[in-house]
Amino acid sequence: QVQLVESGGGSVQAGDSLRLSCGPSGRTFATYAMGWFRQAPGKEREFVAAMRSSGTTKTYKNSVKGRFTISTDSHKNFMSLQMNNLKPEDTAVYYCAVSLGGAESLQAPALYDYWGQGTQVTVSS
Repeated sequence: QVQLVESGGGSVQAGDSLRLSCGPSGRTFATYAMGWFRQAPGKEREFVAAMRSSGTTKTYKNSVKGRFTISTDSHKNFMSLQMNNLKPEDTAVYYCAVSLGGAESLQAPALYDYWGQGTQVTVSS
């Protein structure tokens, strides 16, 4: 059973930065894509950012473009989400996810095979 472990969440003020990290708790494995999703109270889970593990393609939710950056390490097993200029509307539980392969869009939750447990990000104004 693959487990993804997340870290880096917290409570910050608007305009601050946070960096979320995610990686497997046990064995490493080849991945096709990595992504970040979030879920705010009373709302459905939504796409935030994703990339092919090869690094050739990155995609972002429009509202986070220019503020968030997704990246991976050289072994393509650990991922990060650098979040700058945070806004109150970024408040949510953030989930990392990895895909072993598939035909779905990078923005589709169905593409992803494993998910992290979620980490809370709270941004106050």
